[in-house]
Amino acid sequence: MRPVDRPDWSRLHSMMDDIKRTVGSLDETQRQIAQVTGTGWSSDKLIRAVVGPRGQLVDLEIDPRVFRNPDSRGLADAILAAVDAAITDANAKSSTIVDRAVPPQLRRDASQGNGHDRLSEIVNTRDADLRTPGPAADGGTHG
Repeated sequence: MRPVDRPDWSRLHSMMDDIKRTVGSLDETQRQIAQVTGTGWSSDKLIRAVVGPRGQLVDLEIDPRVFRNPDSRGLADAILAAVDAAITDANAKSSTIVDRAVPPQLRRDASQGNGHDRLSEIVNTRDADLRTPGPAADGGTHG
């Protein structure tokens, strides 16, 4: 017969304290995340995009020099690249805020076999990556 393992009460109390602190700081964490902005630049530094915490474009600056060699596809690609970089920046800032607010032992860690962290996957997946090639949803074409 094997002796019954006793719970580690100090560890349990510590985890409960972490949970209480995390829940108690949710309003502040949400406020900080709501103020996040991300900034990204095109590779030629002629386009600057700024997004809010949800990745929505809030500012776009286009240097007039881009019009010296008109190329609508190139301009569109550069804008998308700047926005993508801005989203990456905003996501990194939001992740830092969450990492400070949630103790490590309360985070799911997919690499440890504890399941997949769906929230992280959703936050870091770009809308463009979810699109499937083909006709536009409204039956028309865009472009």
